[in-house]
Amino acid sequence: MLNNPEDQKLVTLAQATLKRSGAKQAAALRDNTGRTYVAVPVDSPSLVLDAVEAVFTVAMSSQINGIEAVVFTGERSAKTAVISEFAPTAAIFFANDGAVPDKIA
Repeated sequence: MLNNPEDQKLVTLAQATLKRSGAKQAAALRDNTGRTYVAVPVDSPSLVLDAVEAVFTVAMSSQINGIEAVVFTGERSAKTAVISEFAPTAAIFFANDGAVPDKIA
């Protein structure tokens, strides 16, 4: 259950990105300043990232120094350790259409 309305916004962003992109997975991240980032998986011969890894990479390229929350949707498998290692207190949720988001961490 999401108690924070800002987390619900991340759910909306992740789900809209999934639908708009047609990707198999999407993620949305909110940093500790309130900025948000979205991404889908990257799959090329020399680089493979799931959506969580990709959104982390996008956020890090903006020189973030903290993460409040991440939501991913679509395929359930994602490497969330990259978030937990960088920001141990960050909330991580998995959300699919119509279902109550599951808190991963």
